[in-house]
Amino acid sequence: MSKILKFTQFSLRDLFVAAAPSIALIAAVCALAYWLVDPQPPRTVRLATGQENSAYSEFGKKYAAALAKHGVKVTLVPSAGSGENLKRLKAGEVDIAFVQSGSTNEEAAEREGLTSLGSLFVEPLWLFLRETKGKPPITQLTQLRGMKINYGPKGAGAPRLFRQVLELNGVEKGEVERFSLANTPATVELLEGRIDGLVFTSAPEAPLIQMLLQTPGIKLFNFNQAEAYARKLPFLTHVVLPQGIVDLGRDIPAEDYNLIAPTATLVARDDLHPALVDLFVQAAASIHGGAGWFSQQGQFPSAKYTEIPVDAEAAKYYKSGPPLLQRYMTFWLANFLDRMWVVVVALGALILPLSKVVPPLYVWRIRSRVYRWYGQLRAVEQAVEEAPDDIRMQVYERQLVRLNEIEDLVNQVSIPLSFADGLYGLRSHIQFVRKRIQFLMGESAPVADDAVPV
Repeated sequence: MSKILKFTQFSLRDLFVAAAPSIALIAAVCALAYWLVDPQPPRTVRLATGQENSAYSEFGKKYAAALAKHGVKVTLVPSAGSGENLKRLKAGEVDIAFVQSGSTNEEAAEREGLTSLGSLFVEPLWLFLRETKGKPPITQLTQLRGMKINYGPKGAGAPRLFRQVLELNGVEKGEVERFSLANTPATVELLEGRIDGLVFTSAPEAPLIQMLLQTPGIKLFNFNQAEAYARKLPFLTHVVLPQGIVDLGRDIPAEDYNLIAPTATLVARDDLHPALVDLFVQAAASIHGGAGWFSQQGQFPSAKYTEIPVDAEAAKYYKSGPPLLQRYMTFWLANFLDRMWVVVVALGALILPLSKVVPPLYVWRIRSRVYRWYGQLRAVEQAVEEAPDDIRMQVYERQLVRLNEIEDLVNQVSIPLSFADGLYGLRSHIQFVRKRIQFLMGESAPVADDAVPV
């Protein structure tokens, strides 16, 4: 029964061996495609934020919470501000950071391998001054000569911007006594009266901004020439702080304030994984997409207002929204399928031609078990044909023995039933050669001397 079964069963082993080269090629192509598309992003990312109680710091916490929902840990790296963040990005110390517009230019960003994920919000230049009884209010920046003003720490965005603004007003370096304290201690110094003013560049959500706007004796400088500043420095925009926006009941502020504002941009190294770019841009849309003091609903995040080239993945999001698969699947699964389409294309290109190669290889492998014995059979025939006359009988006898050995081995060959015709044909050919040798042996047998011819 087992002998019958071995001839009727389909040879999975032979099929696998025949298909092995194709399988190995497909696996190699899949592995190469997987490596090229890099579908799985890292689970940790470093985000450079800003000073304590700054808008950058507060927004950094929101980004960390948003990405944590997708299993990505955001390590917040505090800094002095935009300038220091830019240096850390260039040095590779962080992966992504908040950077103020005007901090760099397109050529420098491309040279340093930086890319923008979009502008997030405007961060006005806030100049808070102490009100002094008996002195007229300060309406021109030229009136700051001789005063003690905190520009902010080295590495922040405000010092560089404020110097540019003062230069436009003809205020030379040294005419204003400069302090370089961090925002929180500078606020304490201002409230204690040890300095005359301080400068921030921040979104209004920053706790220190909210507090100073409501502190008696502290006056916000009104940039009445804001439109002119925006024309002189193209990375600035003219924004208005509306009357009563801080507290309608107490009418704070009591008038509209004109402010000049760069934009805060999310800047990343150009080797940041595309999937993380998607996550950060989606988080930005959630965090900054609403209406604010200086922006309309949906105005931010945006691919505009940034001098740094926008990342291709981010630009795709601003044009078409989130990827289709992410609207119906978890982020990780959607990202994997979305990025592995290269593998699908590669498989489609390989499987069709290889599917035409495997069947002939399978047939050849099965039939070769029979055909290789024909070589042995031909060797037997050749030995018989070339046998010398003086030892012809000995050669015939040896070849009969060899033929019997071949037949025994052929009888042990196992092939599927659909190929049994070849095996039976071989057996009949072995029998044919045997009869031929026996015939030749009969012809070559010596005739006895006493034989009487009939």
